Amino acid sequence: MEVVYPGHVKLTDKEKMSICYLSFPDSNSGCMGDTKFHFRIRRCPGHQQKQPLNFKYNLNCPPPIQVDNGYFYGFVYFRQMRDKSIRRGYFQKSVVLISQLPFVHLFSYLTEKIAPDYFDNGEPSLEAACHDIDQWPEPVPGDSLNLPVMGTVVQIRIPSRFDKVTSSLQTQRESFPQITAHTILPNIHEVELFSLIQPILPHIQMLWELVLTGEPLVVMGSSPTICANAVQALVSIIWPLKFNSDHRPYFTIHDSEFKEYTTRTQAPPCVILGVTNPFFAKTLQHWPHIIRIGEMMSEGQSKGFNKLKKVANLKTLDSKPGVYTRYKPLLSKDKAILKRLIKGIQVKRPVEVQNAMLKRYLLELTQSFMIPLERYMASLMPLQKNVSPFRGLPVLQPFVFDDFLKTIEHSGPQLTSGLKGEWVGLYRKFFKSSNFEAWYQQRQTEVNRKLKVIHIEALLSTNLEEWMKDKQEVEVVDLILTLRDKLTNAVQTGLPVSEHNLTRLQSQIESIVRNLPDDLQGILKKV
Repeated sequence: MEVVYPGHVKLTDKEKMSICYLSFPDSNSGCMGDTKFHFRIRRCPGHQQKQPLNFKYNLNCPPPIQVDNGYFYGFVYFRQMRDKSIRRGYFQKSVVLISQLPFVHLFSYLTEKIAPDYFDNGEPSLEAACHDIDQWPEPVPGDSLNLPVMGTVVQIRIPSRFDKVTSSLQTQRESFPQITAHTILPNIHEVELFSLIQPILPHIQMLWELVLTGEPLVVMGSSPTICANAVQALVSIIWPLKFNSDHRPYFTIHDSEFKEYTTRTQAPPCVILGVTNPFFAKTLQHWPHIIRIGEMMSEGQSKGFNKLKKVANLKTLDSKPGVYTRYKPLLSKDKAILKRLIKGIQVKRPVEVQNAMLKRYLLELTQSFMIPLERYMASLMPLQKNVSPFRGLPVLQPFVFDDFLKTIEHSGPQLTSGLKGEWVGLYRKFFKSSNFEAWYQQRQTEVNRKLKVIHIEALLSTNLEEWMKDKQEVEVVDLILTLRDKLTNAVQTGLPVSEHNLTRLQSQIESIVRNLPDDLQGILKKV
């Protein structure tokens, strides 16, 4: 590692080693010229400090693009050229942008701007880029930002979890302010789904089931660019649900988790790996689901899609592209969407339109799956009329799997998706995955925050001075301390309570204190 900008950044030796190994394609890839890809590494324990900025950002952004303090993303621009003046005969160097934010499209674009300038002009280019990036505002979900970099202005919008998911593209375009920008990125986190999935298009619904239920998957590609983007595409097909298991867009034999992820002494971990080294064709042969990504199909080609193959058939690097698995999909195949997309290939429909059609189909499929879960979750919420200002905060009722599954027959996803199949079996697999665990924890957090707001509103609608007339001093003091805790918690955790209501709550506390004896007032002021 020749140089790090900015200079004050501290990386552990292990993190530096991982970055170095992953910044160069495997030797078998034969990448001449410029190669762009990204990777994801685990951060070292003790260096995963939670930052207030990340907490605030995670509260308001869609779960799939939340910051995970345990991981770094690396965005690589690698150049390899023949150079007789170098002993090895080749110039090989990478520029890598490291971030906790999973803004794959934005940061890949940035490396394409910064790296070529660095190769031409040296370190002053990196200094200039860092100076520009240092001026950027913090990422606030819902905001449109103008980001100066290398003499240009890039306009982006940070997605918000309050966006209307079904019309996200329209929402983003309408929210851009009318100001001059050299480049407008329509999104900051997506890869082009259709082009990557096209060779295995008939299996997209099965892949959706595998990703949804957190099954182990390995993607074998001919280059880091192909496998990294394919892994990123896979984790995105369950949007707006977050893929909560580990995923490594580019994984090599030098990775610190290599032994952990390739051992045969236990079942394969629930991760998605992207690999290029032919060594993995043998090492990961025991994995239950393997995808070999071929080249994009030519325009007008509608036959010859990669067929489903048994996983035991993958023994050599010469294996044909396709999906190798013994998994039997639980849902019937939606032939209508496949016909529309294949027709689009035949009539040379623009890839942007094909991409939008596929994304919309997957979004609606995921929403159909999640709507019954959201409906059941809402039924576990305590009634607002049962929230008392003088009792503890009510809690969410427990999620009972069997009770939920009883609702599927009459109000399940088949009502909105039209697909038939083993929906109950799919939910049972989902419940065992970390994707369900992450969704449930997120919803619990959201519900508890909502209950705290309702509890504060109940306190504000109560005449506390009237209540305290027949109460012992110890009861009044206990109420004051409780109100102070609620006020502090509301401010520190960013509860959606208006400034007006926060001021009212502070006024209520002060009013109650003034009605206490002077000596007790003095004690409370010191607490």
